[in-house]
Amino acid sequence: MKISTKGRYALRLMLDIALNEKEEPIRIKEIAGRQDLSDKYLEQIISVLTKAGYVKSIRGPQGGYRLVKSPNDYTVGSILRLTEGKLCPVPCLEDEINLCEKKEECMTIPLWEKLNEAIKSVVDNVTLQDLIDWHYNKNSDNYVI
Repeated sequence: MKISTKGRYALRLMLDIALNEKEEPIRIKEIAGRQDLSDKYLEQIISVLTKAGYVKSIRGPQGGYRLVKSPNDYTVGSILRLTEGKLCPVPCLEDEINLCEKKEECMTIPLWEKLNEAIKSVVDNVTLQDLIDWHYNKNSDNYVI
């Protein structure tokens, strides 16, 4: 499994808003400048996040974007699935029921299932708030999941 730039940038965008929104909404150009990313690409990503209800757009001269919920309410998994789709390491695990013709004799399926569970156990248990906390405590080894 490889996370694309879209997924990585969506996570950085959400973190930037969480870290920087105080009273004023955050503008895409500000995020692009701080993150050294293309504002055009971030506009495409923010559109996906807005449609999904993760951020809200505030129009006007003082406009920008805000998180809809608290950073504690967004998991890394929810953000990545929104932008990446399924996070399964192999296609046969993407559906609720494995419909692969060879699943009964597949010798590697237990490995892929373990890997899939490991991925989910990390991304679904780490929130934006955890990433913020880790950022401020990066000199310690408190990366408890």
